[in-house]
Amino acid sequence: MTEIGEPEYLIAPVRVDGPVSLVEPDPRWPGWYAREQQRIRAALGSRAVLVEHVGSTSVPGLAAKPVIDIVLVVADSSDEADYLPALQDAGYRLKLREPGCQEHRMLIDHEPDVQVHVFSPDSPEVARMLLFRDRLRTHPDDREQYQRTKRELAARRWAYVQDYADAKSSVVEVILANAQADQHP
Repeated sequence: MTEIGEPEYLIAPVRVDGPVSLVEPDPRWPGWYAREQQRIRAALGSRAVLVEHVGSTSVPGLAAKPVIDIVLVVADSSDEADYLPALQDAGYRLKLREPGCQEHRMLIDHEPDVQVHVFSPDSPEVARMLLFRDRLRTHPDDREQYQRTKRELAARRWAYVQDYADAKSSVVEVILANAQADQHP
């Protein structure tokens, strides 16, 4: 059992012990997402309150790790019995449980690589993920700044992919601040 803010990994974090591999934008990414969205909706029906493509593969023209990130909102992400068996039956595997981080759960699958981030409707992280995605889609300067940062950081040596992701947080916060300032001038 884990402490309240401590994540519980059911599948070990990905070790890279080197640079992180980014690929150029792939026109197949939106289709991969569409198939995953259908799969999630078929598994959950109306229990899927929101299913959205997020992360770098959701932004046209942005280099990315070839992983389809999806945010899934369910009535209560801590109530795993309500949604987890259906997603597991659909082929997803629970990788991470973060009770201290807005009851975040992450499920994964491969071919293509997919990460499904599960939250409850009141989670501020959902709004942040969508705001960041939308900002990168509509503001080329922010998208270019983010891409430049990603490329610089990806070229470094990392023990874990999450270390690379964490290193991007300062530029993510700047871009989110720009987006929030535009929303509330």
